[in-house]
Amino acid sequence: MTSTSKPIFRSVQAPGAVVMVRPHHFHPNPQTAADNSFQSAATDQDAELLAARARDEVTAAAAALEAAGVIVHLFDDFSQRETPDSVFPNNWFSTHVGGHVAIYPMYSPNRRRERRADVLELLKTHYRVQDVIDYSGLEHDGLFLEGTGAMVLDHVDRVAYTAQSNRANAVALERFCTHFNYEPMVFASSDAAGRAVYHTNVIMCIAGEFALVALEMIPDAKRREEIAARLCQSGREVIALTEGQIQEFAGNALELMGRDGLVLALSSRACAALSSEQRARIERSARLLPLSVPTIELAGGSVRCMLAGIHLTPR
Repeated sequence: MTSTSKPIFRSVQAPGAVVMVRPHHFHPNPQTAADNSFQSAATDQDAELLAARARDEVTAAAAALEAAGVIVHLFDDFSQRETPDSVFPNNWFSTHVGGHVAIYPMYSPNRRRERRADVLELLKTHYRVQDVIDYSGLEHDGLFLEGTGAMVLDHVDRVAYTAQSNRANAVALERFCTHFNYEPMVFASSDAAGRAVYHTNVIMCIAGEFALVALEMIPDAKRREEIAARLCQSGREVIALTEGQIQEFAGNALELMGRDGLVLALSSRACAALSSEQRARIERSARLLPLSVPTIELAGGSVRCMLAGIHLTPR
């Protein structure tokens, strides 16, 4: 685990610190393959080589973020307990202004093992934590809500944009929104083959001054217009992404506060998929920070999934 000096928080939407997990036994998770169309089929790569590549990608990504002035709390996952998706910690917990932390119910049984007491202890030690609300007991009732994968949160206007899926139960969402004072904005989304999008954060990214969203993947025209209008009402420029760009993880990005201002962390693959016009529009407010994570993307998630933002006040 590493950390540097305390961050300066100048943006409600963009955290200046993140938690990351460096996996040592990474591989695409067979328990999540059925409803994650972004996930690659079983690879014939050597298991140890695959795990080593994923570990090195996280190490390099963390270093690049720190070089940009983002605080990185890096944890290692040496566990042999079958936690292949531990590299995606944003699904099991989130943090919120005012000292609030949420712990979430996970859809896949082996993902429930990713929850770690040492991560929560770090948050309590280095940041002002007032309470921890634990929804994980909802797993026993078959109710799931996979954190800021299932929800893309507008922390300014207090809206929880949520694509319907196995990973975003309406009852669990309502409980979160009631406790944390968000308005749920739920919509159906699917790809050209009619497959539901498994996590909202692969098709939407909300930054301070813009939003990346695959409007064409919201089939209901009325709801599509409502989503776009709500984002515009928040004062953000809506940058529409195509389904092809989404397949390259262009929507799976996170705006962060760096040393010299805002950066948009995304994968190198995602950045390459953006048009020159889209890149120019983003860089009016945030510098693009592409990170190379091709091995991790085999698991069906990308850079945003790897970053659990810290919206807490440092001690």
